[in-house]
Amino acid sequence: MEETKIISANSEDDIWLQVTADLNNGKEVLEYETILNQGTRKVLLDIDIDPGGGFESGYEYTRLTSEIQKINDFRFAIHHEGFIDKMGKLLGMEDILTGYPEFDKKLIVKTNNAEKVKTIFADNSIREVLQTLADFTLHITHHRVDSEDEKEAFLEFEIQRGITEPSELRKIYHTFYNILLSIDGH
Repeated sequence: MEETKIISANSEDDIWLQVTADLNNGKEVLEYETILNQGTRKVLLDIDIDPGGGFESGYEYTRLTSEIQKINDFRFAIHHEGFIDKMGKLLGMEDILTGYPEFDKKLIVKTNNAEKVKTIFADNSIREVLQTLADFTLHITHHRVDSEDEKEAFLEFEIQRGITEPSELRKIYHTFYNILLSIDGH
């Protein structure tokens, strides 16, 4: 297995110059994994596309993962509203409303802190990007480390598409990065 590539820069523009060059290298991109070091943040970008063949159906995904620096009990999960969610709402399933009607109509948001979620999604550009996506999840996961007292938390984004178009991928990265900063209160 190849060693994970690391791209380090102080600005998103500088990082994206390298990512764009990697994705537009003239070859079909079926796998791409790199750590994007922007400032003090490290974001793992993982793209995997398996077209399948014969009797196998393929799969594809794009993931962004980053450690949350300020561990706390804040939790949230968001995904595009699908058919099952619509049925669930009719049966009384609840998600929080952010106060942004178009966003609330298209996405399901679960959290233990509605006010913090409303603050995170106050930025219209963040809401617009997420509203255009389907088959994705964005959530915080908490993991115990060696002892009961030590925890790690990660912000994770996954979409069931292998996104290799640099401009589309950058919009998602930019949104993810800004949500990450909001969670940590920067």
